[in-house]
Amino acid sequence: MALNISRRQMLGISASTLALGLAACGGSNNGGGEPAPAADGDVKSLTFEPGKLTVATGNPAWEPWVMNDAPESGEGFEAALIYALADKMGFAAEEVVWTRTEFDEACAPGQHDWDLNIQQVSINDDRKKAVDFSPAYFVPTQALIVRGDGKYANATTCAEFDGATIAVMVGTTADEFVKASMPGASIEYYNNNSDAAAAVSNGQADGLVTDTPQAVYMAESEQVEGGIVVGQIPNSSDAGLGITLAKDSPLTPFVTDAMNAILDDGTVQGLIDTWLKAYTSDIPVLA
Repeated sequence: MALNISRRQMLGISASTLALGLAACGGSNNGGGEPAPAADGDVKSLTFEPGKLTVATGNPAWEPWVMNDAPESGEGFEAALIYALADKMGFAAEEVVWTRTEFDEACAPGQHDWDLNIQQVSINDDRKKAVDFSPAYFVPTQALIVRGDGKYANATTCAEFDGATIAVMVGTTADEFVKASMPGASIEYYNNNSDAAAAVSNGQADGLVTDTPQAVYMAESEQVEGGIVVGQIPNSSDAGLGITLAKDSPLTPFVTDAMNAILDDGTVQGLIDTWLKAYTSDIPVLA
């Protein structure tokens, strides 16, 4: 039986009330790789715009990661996380500057006009060749959205999607989990999840796979017309989501130390409980 999810809207909580202290802790690792050197020096002199921390996110940025496509509000898990991280690094809220990029740019090699990029980028070895990662701040699963009036609305197993067309956003790891768990399905790639959602809504695709919190929001908000989340893809957790930086960025040790500090002191878990719990609970796993 399909799960038709309806949940309450999240309460907006300022990231500044959740950020604890200014001192960063050492003893870190760079996104699961080799230990990073301890941060040393004036971090504000190392940024793209000295004295400011320029942070890129998606265009648009989806809930519950960023509420109302307004990261500067500090509302939504990733928006609040950035303000907590910035505070730990020594940046005031007004020193955080937001910009927008497509998903692919977050993993692209070379220099950029931003310091950090946060838009649910999964950490993996191939991407580490092009960019640096922060330690993982959340480990999501992937979930499948279908139309509630479609032929797959009552699916409970992956095998039932043999012959189905599944939409995924290009550049994400969603296709890897579809291939592993639904080898009988075909995959269609879209530039962004808005286009993928439209494909499911108009019948060009039978379902859409994306991070579970985003899948729940997309179904609730009718991004997929009449959409329901039928279940999580089995074994669809990976190394977790990380903030990306330019390869060998001088900011990497500062970000690594600060992220480990807010992981260790409970700040990140508090943000998860505040912004993501309602989007991750009570969702079945497809057999």
